[in-house]
Amino acid sequence: MAKDSRIGSTNEAAQTDEATSLETIIRRRARGLIDAIVEEELEAALGAAVSARVGPARQGYRHGARDRTLTTSLGPTTFAMPRARVRAADGTPTEWRSELVPRYQRRSERVDEAILGVYLSGTNSRRIKGALAPLLRGGPLSKDAVSRLVGRLAEDFETWRRRDLAEDQIQYLIMDGWYPKVRIGKRRVRVPVLVTLGVRGDGERVVLDVRLAGDESTAAWRDVIRSLVDRHVGTPRLAMIDGSAGLAAALREQWPSLAIQRCTAHKLRNLEAKAPVRLREELAEDYRRMIYAETRALVDQARVRFTKKWRLRCPAVVECLQEAGDDLFTFLRFPKAQWKALRTTNALERINGEFRRRTKTQASLPSQDAVLLLLFGLLRSGQVKMRKIDGWQEMERVKQAA
Repeated sequence: MAKDSRIGSTNEAAQTDEATSLETIIRRRARGLIDAIVEEELEAALGAAVSARVGPARQGYRHGARDRTLTTSLGPTTFAMPRARVRAADGTPTEWRSELVPRYQRRSERVDEAILGVYLSGTNSRRIKGALAPLLRGGPLSKDAVSRLVGRLAEDFETWRRRDLAEDQIQYLIMDGWYPKVRIGKRRVRVPVLVTLGVRGDGERVVLDVRLAGDESTAAWRDVIRSLVDRHVGTPRLAMIDGSAGLAAALREQWPSLAIQRCTAHKLRNLEAKAPVRLREELAEDYRRMIYAETRALVDQARVRFTKKWRLRCPAVVECLQEAGDDLFTFLRFPKAQWKALRTTNALERINGEFRRRTKTQASLPSQDAVLLLLFGLLRSGQVKMRKIDGWQEMERVKQAA
């Protein structure tokens, strides 16, 4: 059979392109960078550079090196991991271990997060290799490796959800339920995820608790609140909620004097559902004029006008507004600079929105555990970023008024 010379030329061309590609050049230089970083870490541990004479600062000695392969965002990179013996606190010699590249680590944290994200969205390990081929570039990835990553994430999640909250000095709570689709058996169903966000004494937002529940009942929210109390959350000044009767009852059961703010955005949607379509734009305009008035006096005046006007035009709208009562205007009792942040649960909506964006290509998640692990993975990797509330400078006043 005649040999097809085009095959050889094609392979040679591919190898040439690979050898001269920008990524390949960067990966080669990455070895030197990793070598230098690990060497600096070892020098700090030994208290002496290579070939340095014995001195009082020296804590041990080198004894060779061995090759290690680490898969980073540039692909697999082989570098020389130095070996050394260092003196422990009791004076006994021990084998030195790098903290930057721990023992048995084969992939960087960024690569592991990418693998976990793809897996928890419902992809098996074979498809992960295909999806992340440009990243792994032939790096090892077995079923056991993925299982270990998921197991490690689950352990980290359990530690995170039991952490002590005393030092956070939580002043405000933002609580809401969210309903992602999950595959249970052969059916896709929506399950409630109860999310609790806190505002620290410095105004920083932080996720306090994430858990699955059967529904948004008083009993379910009571479990959330009991967990927060057991973790020393303290006595918050305010809770922002979506209007769940079960949540409000559970909050007042634990903290009878707690101020509760009903989400004004949720209430507007409820009001619009009570009005004819032709009146909804006008209704929304009147409602926003009331909620976003500049002073408490103007809010009270707009509230009277709104009630009088819509009682005549659509009594069901007024009944829906009165259902919330003064809880819709609790934000008026707090510093004006914070009104924007305290009127709604939109901070939680942004977290839920990021989660939906991350999973929008999935019809459903593979399991209930995957919901929590994926959300925790997004939080831990920094893909869900929280910022301080508007008017955080007034938090000291809030704490002093407590």
